[in-house]
Amino acid sequence: MSQSMTTNELARRVINREETLILDVRNTDEFADWKIEGDSVDVINEPYFNLLDGVETLAEKINKDQEIIVVCAKGGSSKMVAEMMEEEGFTNVYDLEGGMKAWSEHLEPVKIADLNDGGSLYQFVRLGKGCLSYMVISENEAAVLDANRMTNIYEQFAEKKGVTIKYTIDTHLHADHISGGRQLAINMGGTYHLPPKDAGEVTYDYVPLEEGKDITVGTTTVKVQPLYSPGHTIGSTSLLIDDQYLLTGDILFVKSIGRPDLAGKADDWVDDLRETLYRRYKELSGDLVVLPAHYSFVEELNEDGSVQARLGDLYQHNEGLQVDEEQAFRTMVTENLPPQPNEYENIRKTNMGKMNPEDEEQREMEIGPNRCAVHD
Repeated sequence: MSQSMTTNELARRVINREETLILDVRNTDEFADWKIEGDSVDVINEPYFNLLDGVETLAEKINKDQEIIVVCAKGGSSKMVAEMMEEEGFTNVYDLEGGMKAWSEHLEPVKIADLNDGGSLYQFVRLGKGCLSYMVISENEAAVLDANRMTNIYEQFAEKKGVTIKYTIDTHLHADHISGGRQLAINMGGTYHLPPKDAGEVTYDYVPLEEGKDITVGTTTVKVQPLYSPGHTIGSTSLLIDDQYLLTGDILFVKSIGRPDLAGKADDWVDDLRETLYRRYKELSGDLVVLPAHYSFVEELNEDGSVQARLGDLYQHNEGLQVDEEQAFRTMVTENLPPQPNEYENIRKTNMGKMNPEDEEQREMEIGPNRCAVHD
């Protein structure tokens, strides 16, 4: 009987940079689009159908006593391959429970900081998709920012910390993943905040997230201050926490900048994006710690598993912030766009409340990497 590994165990390995060998038995095109990545992760792709007649060929690539984790789409094929490998004499084989589907939904909480007056800030890293969400905790209250649809994870974390989620906030209308913000607010009896310029077509009630209208979490002086910063969407709004942490949504990432085309408005929104990145953010303190809503590259993970960087350092090293000539910037953000996210139009409609897919369909809609950044 083969051993199984949970996504939680695999996530700790990835974050701790432990040497990990993965055998991915999905089809080559699925593997090419999206796979498990990490600083110390090696991945071999051998489609399941190639192994139906036997796994003898794997012995040419893998030492039979080497630890290996077998991964497939949903966990069924990997279990079968792992058992075949054990019969062939492999001694240290695991299959990943739930496969890539489960990996895509795992959230790993990482503490960012203790805030002034006793609050704390956590980042939830979605390793399988590159999404980043946040929880601000102060006294007995919490706010969740850019929540993923797996609301139970935030609810369980808040319960463990002894706090009530009073506010949920989206920095913009997301196009690459289904927001859990509205559902989490419903579940917890809280209020859902969304930038009004992104909410023109939404079918539900929300509280406008607007510059100058601070949100106080708890009885301490943790402030979440909206800063209007359009470009990725027309409503994109940054959040300043404790005058130390700048949550940039999908406007600015550690190694790239946000794409302006996910509502079909690339040419219209390029100037807004440039204005935000090259003027509004430049007026802020370079000591602010940038906390984005996504990351695109495994190198963006710090040693503690978090994704963060000083704003001043990004102006030195982020290539998206080095293009002084306006036309060159326009060319960069309209010609270096990766493929649009899978199902992004339906994801936007779901986040507007125009669609209400079943859970399984929501999972399928989100399968694949995030593609919110402009990069070569």
